[in-house]
Amino acid sequence: MIAYPAMSAASPTQAHYRTTAERPGSFSQILVGWREVWSRRRLIRYLVQADMKKTGSDTLLGNIWWVMDPLLQMLVYVVFISIIRGTTTPDYPLFVFSAILPWKWFMTSTQEGIQSVVTRERLIKQLQFPKLVLPVASTASGLVSFMFGLIPLAGLLLLLYRDRLDPHLLLLPAVMAVQFVFTMAVGVFLSAVNTFYRDVGNVSRHALRLWFYLSPALYSLDEVRKSHPTIAAFENFNPFAVLFTSYRAIIYNGTMPDWGGLAAWLITSLVLVALATAFFKRLEPSFAKIL
Repeated sequence: MIAYPAMSAASPTQAHYRTTAERPGSFSQILVGWREVWSRRRLIRYLVQADMKKTGSDTLLGNIWWVMDPLLQMLVYVVFISIIRGTTTPDYPLFVFSAILPWKWFMTSTQEGIQSVVTRERLIKQLQFPKLVLPVASTASGLVSFMFGLIPLAGLLLLLYRDRLDPHLLLLPAVMAVQFVFTMAVGVFLSAVNTFYRDVGNVSRHALRLWFYLSPALYSLDEVRKSHPTIAAFENFNPFAVLFTSYRAIIYNGTMPDWGGLAAWLITSLVLVALATAFFKRLEPSFAKIL
């Protein structure tokens, strides 16, 4: 059992609003929110550790599933796309794995982030602390879990695709950083919405599945543009078109990622994080009543 750091009800960083007129503006709420997150970084670390222990104890194999699950998904898609439908893409298992792995990270972090507030109802009602740390901790926990997924990636490269080992692999953290910021924005926003509308969790599973198939995960972006121009138009607004392409450039092609696209989505994601934080802080005073 993990003991949470002491949290005082008189915390100076926790805002209390008696009237709407006393509420600070959106910009002030964003600053307050991230000051609170920084001041509670020890709590976030404890929450991440608790999530990892819970994940490890929920199943027989625990966190090893982060190694096995993407490999099993890869096997399914290789059988369906490469064998049944037939594809000329060389080294297709590595091609599709370089999309499956980051998508599993995003999907897991998003679903955990959606539930991060409602699953800690007792904690919220008993202790006074900034609730923003909950979706932030879920996103950080997803990043830690993603590190386990790098184990099968390393295994594939070392055992089956040594010719694709390349120094460009050292650029992976740059792409991961963009995905982390974008995932943070999604998790913070949906965690607040789900507190009031619990159906968000159910709807998100179907929406995420559709999002994956509309992204260039099983096929390259060039193939999508040639065969499905309508879907290709959607890719202009899809961060995973840039992310999957960049991961593949590094892992599969041994080339530079799409720096321009990554920079654009990093800036966009930072703006989305700010908007999600303002939205979350606006609703935060009502969480205890709703829960």
